[in-house]
Amino acid sequence: MSDVTAIQNLVQKTNELKKEISKIIVGQDVVVDQILLSIFSGGHALLVGVPGLAKTLMVNTIAQALGLDFKRIQFTPDLMPSDILGSEILDENRQFKFIKGPIFSNIILADEINRTPPKTQAALLEAMQERAVTIAGHNYKLDLPYFVLATQNPIEQEGTYPLPEAQLDRFMFSIKLDYPSFAEEVQVVKSTTSDTKETVNPLFSAQEIIDFQHLIRRIPVADNVIEYAVTLVSKTRPDNALSNDFIKNYIDWGAGPRASQNLILAAKANAAFNGKFSPDIEDVKAVAIGILRHRVVKNYKADAEGITIEKIIASLF
Repeated sequence: MSDVTAIQNLVQKTNELKKEISKIIVGQDVVVDQILLSIFSGGHALLVGVPGLAKTLMVNTIAQALGLDFKRIQFTPDLMPSDILGSEILDENRQFKFIKGPIFSNIILADEINRTPPKTQAALLEAMQERAVTIAGHNYKLDLPYFVLATQNPIEQEGTYPLPEAQLDRFMFSIKLDYPSFAEEVQVVKSTTSDTKETVNPLFSAQEIIDFQHLIRRIPVADNVIEYAVTLVSKTRPDNALSNDFIKNYIDWGAGPRASQNLILAAKANAAFNGKFSPDIEDVKAVAIGILRHRVVKNYKADAEGITIEKIIASLF
């Protein structure tokens, strides 16, 4: 199959995929789009939202529609690395046998990742970065495709261990979940309090998703689009000659080179989802807020004046 045909096939299949997901998930189109962009770009995503916005249901539904294995890990302050990675036990023949933990799945929902100590966060982050885990000196490869969706609750901060910036940088997207609109909430209440149950049909195989990930990486990008992405990221750095007064006043730290890489990868995926054979500057702008949101650190002045990170990023376009 040629790449042109493959992209047309991807557009058709992602449209069908969104229809399947909308059987269960009402609204939240932007959130679903960004999760799918992450998956098809081979990245991970961080979902930030208050409790009860169907984060778990959304990930479960997407996993079913993609035909992938799904596991949920509820992070707690007493969770140990072995609880998620697995551990070695003595079997009946007095031989050590490795029992795999929940991290051995295609899609992992790391629920409330900021509730667990750094040691356990680090165990998950090795799996995210290397697509492998090391236990008792043995290296175990994880099944591909591998995608981690971590959630953070922005309300309750007591007893939490916020992710350090270097770890946040491992996530491709930071996705903000808002409350549904009035009409959407009415629809949610109607559908969840009745006795009917929708079934989600799997539309992909694991190999198909891997092939589409390779296809997206093969998409050519014009130099001016790459230069635009790198310029955009450079502008977030307060000590850079390109940054504006807004950045110099309100930002402590800007985004690193991983942001530029992810901007181009996500722009490629966004272009492919829309049937384009090469991304343009509009595709970079479309994904910029989700990719830069967690990589730019505001200072106290921005907090005191109520300036949001989204407003700061919008000032760069």
